[in-house]
Amino acid sequence: MFPAGALYVPGAERILPVIAQLNQCAEIVVSTMCAHAENDPEFRQWPPHCIVGTTGQLKPQSTLRASGQIILEKQQLDLFTNPNLPKLLEELAADEYVVYGVVTEYCVKCAALGLLKTGKPVTLVTDAIRSLRAEDGDGVIQAFTAAGGKLATSSKLLPMR
Repeated sequence: MFPAGALYVPGAERILPVIAQLNQCAEIVVSTMCAHAENDPEFRQWPPHCIVGTTGQLKPQSTLRASGQIILEKQQLDLFTNPNLPKLLEELAADEYVVYGVVTEYCVKCAALGLLKTGKPVTLVTDAIRSLRAEDGDGVIQAFTAAGGKLATSSKLLPMR
């Protein structure tokens, strides 16, 4: 999320205020967070990042809530590789899902398309996501809407102030 990060997404820090507002207004937030060991196999493909116990693993403070937020750690790109996710989704019994964050063509893609497979409505917040490559992000958005996903901006989802 920040320029000093190992996997910095250009402009990601600019969406932090929107992510913070969305998190504060949601009934419950499920956030994902990479949790890698120092010699994680994922580092063959990506630079070392989010090593457990380091500052680089911490979520930006503005995106955290005092309560009503579940942080789901993952060791692989796809959050659906966490064996706790199916039970969590079942327990939450959400009527719909709203997805936002980084990176559109990687983690966001896995979350949005995976949640669509649950059969529940899924909305992607277009002003609260960032891509490494615009054309790849656009391709994800096209695939998402073709699969039945909805798009919205944060102004449509946040209460009027």
